Amino acid sequence: MRTFNTLLLLFLALALAACGGGGAGDTPALPAAGFEPAAIVNEEGGVVTITGELTYTYPFFTDGVAQPLVILEDQAGFIDRDRGYLMPLASQVMGQITSSFYESPFTYSLSLPIVPQGGMRDVDQNGEDNTGVLVFAPAYWTNAFGDPFLEKRDLGGGGWSTAYASTRTSEEAATEREYIGGKLLVYAPDNQQGFPSGFGADGKLFTADDPIVGIPQGYTLVDMDSDPFTFDRSREVVMDLLEPEGAALDDFSDMTYGDAFDAMITMMREEYAFTELKGLDWDALDAEFRPRFEQAEADNDADAYAFAMRDFLWSIPDGHIGFSFPNVLNQQFNIDIATGLGMSIRDTSDGRVIVTFLTPNGPAQNAGIQLGAEIISFDGEPIDDVVSRAVPWSSPFSTDHTRRLQQLRYAVRFPDPVDVAVEFQNPGGALTTTAVRSQIEYDSFNQSSFFGATTGFELPVEFEVLDSGYGYVAIYSFFDNEVLTIQLWERMINTLNANEIPGLVIDMRNNGGGFGFLADQMAAHFFTEEMAIGLGSAWDESLGYFYTDPNTPDMFYPPSEDMQYHGKIVVLVSPNCSSACEFFAHDMTIQDRATIVGHYPTGGLGGGVKDFEMPGMTVRFPIARPMDLDGNIIIEDVGVVPDVVVPVNEETLFSAGDPLLEAAIAVLDNPAGAGVVPSGPPALDNDYNALGQLQAGVPTLFDVAREEYSDAEHQTPGTLYYTIVLRQSTDIVGGYYWCTLTPEQLQDNWAKMQISIELNGEIIPNDQLDFESHPDLPCNLLTVLMTDWPAGEHHMLVTVTHTAALNDGYGDYPPGIYASDYRIFVEK
Repeated sequence: MRTFNTLLLLFLALALAACGGGGAGDTPALPAAGFEPAAIVNEEGGVVTITGELTYTYPFFTDGVAQPLVILEDQAGFIDRDRGYLMPLASQVMGQITSSFYESPFTYSLSLPIVPQGGMRDVDQNGEDNTGVLVFAPAYWTNAFGDPFLEKRDLGGGGWSTAYASTRTSEEAATEREYIGGKLLVYAPDNQQGFPSGFGADGKLFTADDPIVGIPQGYTLVDMDSDPFTFDRSREVVMDLLEPEGAALDDFSDMTYGDAFDAMITMMREEYAFTELKGLDWDALDAEFRPRFEQAEADNDADAYAFAMRDFLWSIPDGHIGFSFPNVLNQQFNIDIATGLGMSIRDTSDGRVIVTFLTPNGPAQNAGIQLGAEIISFDGEPIDDVVSRAVPWSSPFSTDHTRRLQQLRYAVRFPDPVDVAVEFQNPGGALTTTAVRSQIEYDSFNQSSFFGATTGFELPVEFEVLDSGYGYVAIYSFFDNEVLTIQLWERMINTLNANEIPGLVIDMRNNGGGFGFLADQMAAHFFTEEMAIGLGSAWDESLGYFYTDPNTPDMFYPPSEDMQYHGKIVVLVSPNCSSACEFFAHDMTIQDRATIVGHYPTGGLGGGVKDFEMPGMTVRFPIARPMDLDGNIIIEDVGVVPDVVVPVNEETLFSAGDPLLEAAIAVLDNPAGAGVVPSGPPALDNDYNALGQLQAGVPTLFDVAREEYSDAEHQTPGTLYYTIVLRQSTDIVGGYYWCTLTPEQLQDNWAKMQISIELNGEIIPNDQLDFESHPDLPCNLLTVLMTDWPAGEHHMLVTVTHTAALNDGYGDYPPGIYASDYRIFVEK
């Protein structure tokens, strides 16, 4: 006889089978009513476990990744074609990465929940309101923001995966992001649901012409690479995550030198982002360099090939062009810079070239050259010509100012010891020419390096509060551990807000770039609204031209309000701020959010890059054009130009401090409304009960002014200046009040005063001022309540003429004019 426990176990087993968890040999579920049943293979009761692997060749795949994830991705966004769809947190079933993420391929496994969550969608196209199905695709993601689940910023705004998922999507403009193959996992809550068995005549899935079949209850794998689709009900299925063709590494490394050159230049003709902008002639480049590659191939000369590659890449004026040096190039670099004159030189803003560093006991110092000496010529050749023909090993460059700074470094380097007739003039000295023999020394070369101010041990984000009371943060990289970067960044934001820090200096002078999306979302902490900030354009093979998708602009996704910072901001830049660093700096110019300060613009490296393999080296070049919302190319060839240009001269070059930081602090000290003409004056209220408002805590201009003056200063005729900074419109009492020791003194003093109050250059008539006498104290008040301040710089001048000497019972006031000059800066 069956016991109660036996019956209970049987009931549970049947219930689990109904949820798709049954094993091999289970009875197939009935097909959906009204549809031909799907042809099922491997009916084992439904999928329980997914395994697979991800093979990647994309060079940057693992860079910056701290929390790689494989999740069960809800595909309701694709079904709706909703690029802003955010998969519910409850739907994000996480798998396990079961091998080293840093070695391709890596493997994963994922156990399915009995009852999944997500966006249920009716996809049977029968016009009836059915329950629908859940559609999933295992997908790779990286988590950088917030908790372990994927939020809007992690998801790049939402939608569905177009890379490294079990699905394959189109990369052609006409069908971009549409499924073209791969595998899906479908969950039907009952056996009454239909699902497409093919793409239909339009070649798209989940559209009206889809052929529909009935599917069983539970999980079913759908293979879209067969026609019709294959429906697999195995308990364990394999769903590999697929690298898209556009992300895969182009590898020409096994080709001959000539064939590799052909493949490279053919690819660059099409995909290089700035051919028109830079006026490149690929035919001319082909004609100039092809013979060198062919000769290197004929001679089997790897060194000749390496130099041909160097010179070809250097001929493209783009700082994003880069390549790994084979040994022969490293050796030649070391030869070319082996000796120096023991000095560094810089251009000044007024057009001179001066000495900024001397190697102690080096050749230049021993020859009598001093710091600050102006260099006139080398061997009779004007120094400007000497510098202009120097070819830096850090070539190529996108901007002239970056090239010039590097040429100044290399103009004083020589392969072998050599005598140079240096014509110079020491500060306060006479014009002199002397022979300086170069020698092996690297101090001057290292000192002039763009990276001379860094150690290599910096965290991606380092911040502090300065003695001035302002915050200071240096961002050294957008290419470091993303989680660490965001955690440091958000800790800084919390610190600034918790301590009510009024302003922030962001130092970007030593940041070589990284991930543009990370840079954008870090900048978004200083904005309040989600907004489109730019566009991108890349070569589309199907169209044969550069295509801009208007549906996928670059976006700001600001964090929660408590993680936003609204204080004043200055960004420090230099030519060593490049690529993603420049995107951040450019972001901060949106809505005039920050003031940009620097000696020079940024490096002007605007393109999104691609790496590929050539024989013996890896090469990088830009393939994406960054544009503003009007379609204009930004950053490339120009950089981000400072709003405040700090001159390069003896004062700044030899300063014991940091002239750019000092300039930034000066900007922060100058309120945001400075120089901005307001749209009008504040609203004036003269019938407002001044004493009541003051007792209720409404401040006076005097209360909120930065400056304080002594009694002696108040008792001396003249003008006292006050600065008031309002972060936003605030109700404030303005005007004049006078208190004495006795009522008799008040009556006497008030009769000897002539009071005039101006606001923004207009005298406020007496009938718009409120006069009150304090009921308990000998005080008179002539005031106005000012509200609804427009942003900008306002000016109130209170002028009191003492027609005779006064004594208020506390001190003497000579006759004369006593003025209080208030500058009121309303920031927003």
